[in-house]
Amino acid sequence: MARIMIADDSESIRMVLRDILSIGAHECTAEASNGFEAIEQFKKTFPDIVLLDMAMPKMDGLDVLKQMMSIRPAVRVIMITASDDQNTIRDCIKEGASAYILKPFNFQDVLNKINEVLSLRGA
Repeated sequence: MARIMIADDSESIRMVLRDILSIGAHECTAEASNGFEAIEQFKKTFPDIVLLDMAMPKMDGLDVLKQMMSIRPAVRVIMITASDDQNTIRDCIKEGASAYILKPFNFQDVLNKINEVLSLRGA
């Protein structure tokens, strides 16, 4: 079981991700609906993994990722994006993201990616 934070501006996406985490026996430690909230919750909860949307208000996902990595470089971040732009994906990986998930996603894709990321770093 991993402790996972969800950062997405869509309440419905956060609800779906919470359900997916529950199915996978993972714990949702915190949620955020914008970039500033994401940083604040991250500092409070120090999750094992962050599911981080690229397009959020107040601070986009890439900037949030950079701040999270400066606070705790060992954190595993899975970016969630509706864009399959390879430059954006490459930038996220370069800045420290462990993986990415394309929207729309299904529950098995999310659980597989979480398990993949957990196994990569021996968590």
